[in-house]
Amino acid sequence: MQKLYAHNIRDLLKVELHRHLDCSVRWSTLVELAPQVGIPLAPTSQGQKDQFLITEPMNDLGSVLNKFLNAQKVLASEEILTRIAYEACEDAYNDGIRLLELRYAPTFIAEGHSNLSFDSIHQALVKGIHMAQKNFAIAVGLICIVQRVKPFAVAEKVVDFAIAHKDSFVALDLADNEEGFDPKVFAPLFQKAKKAGLHITVHSGETPNDLAALWVKDSVEILGAERIGHGIQIVRNPEILNFIRDRRIPLEVCPISNYLTQSFKTYEDHPIRQLLNAGVLVTINSDDPGIFATTLSDDYEVLHRTHAFGVEDFNRCNQIAFEASFIPQSEKNKFKKDFFNEH
Repeated sequence: MQKLYAHNIRDLLKVELHRHLDCSVRWSTLVELAPQVGIPLAPTSQGQKDQFLITEPMNDLGSVLNKFLNAQKVLASEEILTRIAYEACEDAYNDGIRLLELRYAPTFIAEGHSNLSFDSIHQALVKGIHMAQKNFAIAVGLICIVQRVKPFAVAEKVVDFAIAHKDSFVALDLADNEEGFDPKVFAPLFQKAKKAGLHITVHSGETPNDLAALWVKDSVEILGAERIGHGIQIVRNPEILNFIRDRRIPLEVCPISNYLTQSFKTYEDHPIRQLLNAGVLVTINSDDPGIFATTLSDDYEVLHRTHAFGVEDFNRCNQIAFEASFIPQSEKNKFKKDFFNEH
């Protein structure tokens, strides 16, 4: 195996499809802004990290989602949202990313911030992205998240909002803890969004549950998912693994995230190589780099170290991600030669 060093991995041009914008706040920005929005910081550096970051495995996905709420409090104004959107794009560009899809939940950001409406949140984020694109050669697509843990009426409001802003959203997503939340309930909303022209991706098959693979199949058949966020638990069910492979549904795999949420106990246990070898379309993503104190290059480094991924593997996954990206083809074409060696 050719040894890849950190600077080589960072230099690789990348596509990222699964990154939560509202969980991509720079650590330095988080520490700077927290006191300004009324969050008292712990007196030590380690204490501050314990307040906001997830750097060691948590008990389960639910524990991780609770930790996100601390960082959520920082997203308190339009100015802050514009700044974090700009910085997220800048950080991605500096990590070698040229096609970037960012997703966020309007309900997550708005909660506890009565001064922020869905519209003002969206306009602030779009402003930051456009500012970044003037300075960095990067294509960016925005995905709107429906939180499955919210009442149906709230989900309906979010979907209508996404459809009303389909000029600046590329897709709709369903996220949050799957356990106890049947995806079938949301079928009419996702069918409505798809009919309106939005693409569909769904968080599914992340939690180590015997039903997880079935949830993935339901997300494709009932919600119309064209991609699956995570999806790694399909290894528990060969029939559904073959279904996803044969339907050519790309998985948005997030190795470090899957370890920190204990989807798999160790990096070595992660099934990414098994999925690739089975012919499943796999892409590599960072999920929540702000909360995890990581970059996408860190995920690459983990795969290089524990699964012997080399340049060919990374190029293959990036080509899959390029083709699977919901960013308009005209935008993608500007970077096509970078990923397919076309001259």
